Amino acid sequence: MAKRVLILGAGLVSQPIIDYLFKHTDFELTVADIREENAKQAIGNHARGKAATLDVNDAELLGKLVSDSDLVVSLLPYTLHSVVAEHCLNAEKHMVNASYVSPEMQAFNDAAAKKGLLFLCEIGLDPGIDHMSAMQIIHDVQSRGGKVTEFISVCGGLPAPDANNNPFGYKFSWSPKGVLLAGNNSARYIDKGTLKEISADDLFHSTTPMEIEGRNFEAYPNRDSTSYEQVYGLEGIDLLMRGTLRYAGWHKLILAMKALKLISDFPLSAGKYSNAGILAQINNLNQDSIRSEIAEKLDLPTDGEVLKALEWLGLFDETTEEYEATTVIDVIADLMNMKMGYAEGERDMVALQHQFKAVFSDHEETITSTLFDYGIPNGNSSMARTVSLPLAIAVKLILQGKIDLTGVQIPVSPVIYEPVLEELRTLGIAFTEELIKN
Repeated sequence: MAKRVLILGAGLVSQPIIDYLFKHTDFELTVADIREENAKQAIGNHARGKAATLDVNDAELLGKLVSDSDLVVSLLPYTLHSVVAEHCLNAEKHMVNASYVSPEMQAFNDAAAKKGLLFLCEIGLDPGIDHMSAMQIIHDVQSRGGKVTEFISVCGGLPAPDANNNPFGYKFSWSPKGVLLAGNNSARYIDKGTLKEISADDLFHSTTPMEIEGRNFEAYPNRDSTSYEQVYGLEGIDLLMRGTLRYAGWHKLILAMKALKLISDFPLSAGKYSNAGILAQINNLNQDSIRSEIAEKLDLPTDGEVLKALEWLGLFDETTEEYEATTVIDVIADLMNMKMGYAEGERDMVALQHQFKAVFSDHEETITSTLFDYGIPNGNSSMARTVSLPLAIAVKLILQGKIDLTGVQIPVSPVIYEPVLEELRTLGIAFTEELIKN
């Protein structure tokens, strides 16, 4: 009897996993979404596919769908994974997702292991491909008697160079609010063997220029990197930082937007507003001379790149619109979503690079591992492919009995990362590596 897979969520990253499992397995798929039309569109007319309408708060229906499956893939928001995990535990079903392990998910470890269940998390792009590709190199260095002394890993989802045609050097295929809110995060990493903490105010003053294959980027620390000292087996490492990658110049624009209180929950009551009016109101400036006053506030030239970018976004526009009660960040997110989406036929790009320094008894090595992947024009985005294809391969391996781990796991074991990375290479998602011996 064919294995049955339940996929929860038919959003932006779901299509590649559905297509892969139809093409490379004989599994039967049930795709459940709060909008049944999304699920129907995702499975098409495939004979092994079934669509279902699901509100995750409907415990009875969710429980039945889980019970009728052999494995559950949760593409839902990370806050809902623990709800799904509870049903998987009760019905004794494996579970896979691409989100960071939350404390709520980690709490299922012992109970899942006792029942012989695998709850595999962080098996997407970042987290996911980054873990697997890093651990493959780290384990190789250690197997050759070496010690990794420095590790920097950066990743970003960006417009491909041919689609990089706005002043922000960035485009959204989903709501920008999460990206904006990330600008309010603090960060922690290890430098010179000691903890380094960066406040939210200093985050974008801590960017590092990076040139990767002739392209100019910048990177900034991503939240808390310190836990990976233990996760990756790098105890005592001198430098360990995981970061976010953007095209060069991004930090200047985010710093300007933060200084102008645009990335804030400043409340706006219902009424008519213009973008220039909102900008003037929250900064106590004169709307009639908003551009020059903004330039003075930011200590920047009125005709410089930052002011031109803010103008391009429409922040100086005096056209009024009717708003319900909202917040400034929601207005800005909607504006960016409208101005910074992908046009038909444009490609996105995923860029990921690891940089290692390793010490051996008789030499040192510098190892660089780089991934560039591109979306398919009018097809699946690179972000969708790189997030969901590792999930898809893991689902296949688990149901074929080729991964014998139990409990709550992330893909840092060779039994997971070796076959997943090998198959990703056959699907065109592959790293190039450079090793320099000193």
